[in-house]
Formats: sequence, C-alpha cells, structure tokens
Amino acid sequence: MSLPKTLAEDVARNLVMVAKLIDDEPEEAYAYSRIALRLASRVAAVREAAGFAAYSTQRYTEALAEFRATRRMTGTVDLWPVMADCERGLGRPERALAMAGEPEVQKLDKAGQVEMRLVAAGARRDMGQIDAAIVTLQGPELGSNSVQPWTARLRYAYADALLTAGREDEAREWFAKAVEADKDGTTDASDRLAELDGVEFVDALDEGHEDEQPVVAEAEEAEVTEDVVEVPVEEEPVVASEEAGASASDEREADKG
Repeated sequence: MSLPKTLAEDVARNLVMVAKLIDDEPEEAYAYSRIALRLASRVAAVREAAGFAAYSTQRYTEALAEFRATRRMTGTVDLWPVMADCERGLGRPERALAMAGEPEVQKLDKAGQVEMRLVAAGARRDMGQIDAAIVTLQGPELGSNSVQPWTARLRYAYADALLTAGREDEAREWFAKAVEADKDGTTDASDRLAELDGVEFVDALDEGHEDEQPVVAEAEEAEVTEDVVEVPVEEEPVVASEEAGASASDEREADKG
C-alpha cells in the first residue's frame, strides 16, 4: 500500500524512532509505534513494528494480534517463532509447543528454525519438563563449530537448561562455548561462567568511596566545632529595629501612666 508523500515521511520518522529506542527505551518505542499505527494501520511494516514494540513491553496479547495481522498482509511465516513466544508470555506454553509442530516451521530459514527450537525449549521449561527442554535444544546446530548470529544464544540456553537439571560440569562447558561465540556480548554467559568458577567481582571505586566517607565526616564535624568556639556568645551583636524601639518606649509610657 502506498501513502501520500507527507504521510509516508511522518510514518517513516516514527518507525525510525521505534527501531532506535526499542532496546533501551521500550516504552518510548511503544509510544512511537502507536503513532505510526494510527497513521498507517494498513501498512504491514507498521503492524510488524507495532508488534515488536508491544512484545518488548510484554504486551503479549497486543503483540500477537499485530503479528497475526502482519502475517495476513504478507503471507510469510517469518514471525511464527515470536508468535509462539507470545503464547508463552500469555501463560500458554502448550500452544507454543503445538505451533512448534506445525508445517509453518518447515518453511522457516535456518535462523527461524533455531529460534523456534529455543521457544519450544522454553515452553518445555515452563511446563517443568527440563529434560525434554535439554533434548529439544540438541541438534546439529548446537554441535557445529560454525558460529552464526544465533549460536551464542543456543549454547547459552543449553547451558542454562543443564544447570537447572543439576548437571553443573556440563553447564560450565557450554557456558564457556557460549562465551566463545558471543563476540557482541548479547548474553551474560561470561558472568554465569564466573559464578560457576566462584569468581566475585568487586567495584574498587565504590570501596574507595566507602573508605573516604568517615574521613570527610570527621573533617566536617571539626570545622563546625571550630566555628562555634571562635564566635563568643557575648560578642554577638544585638540589632533592634526602630519599630521595635518605639514599641518598647510606648510600653514604658503606659507603665508610668
């Protein structure tokens, strides 16, 4: 669907703000997405952006509705995994698992299929089926030495599932593998690995400030005490206004009378 030039520019500006803010300021991104949606609700890109903005703020019912609308408009299945994850967010992991077995999954590219596997494993965990979640994550993509954009997240999910199952040694191994693949720091695998190794990080800057606080307090106290000693009470000037003096004089005249 084409839009008039001015309207298209307004919509584009709002979509740019959605993309810019969605990671760090999701609520603001959501607000911009609602503006774009009011301006051009029949544009698939707008519906998709609105869906992701709602998803990022955990408005899963709204996100699912927008993703479904996008799918109707485009006929593609690219959003199938995130739609399934919305079902998880709504407390319906069984629906997410059902979607993982639908024919649409076979139409996804490799990244989409891995994403669907992550969602399915998450649904298994939601249902307390941790061993099944571990099995769901296993496959050629997990064991491959090739590093893809989704490799770190897949290894991380597998390590976390192993740790939940009490398989700590294996979990440590896979957290380490996740760190190797996570060049952009998209996961906290390095922190999780450090925890398993018993490493504690201490903020030296904060400690330094804590050490300095008592010294500063003592200095301030000494300064206040010194000021009090240097100003004798009897030398404090007494200032009386003319109005106050007149009032006192009136009172004396009244006493004589």
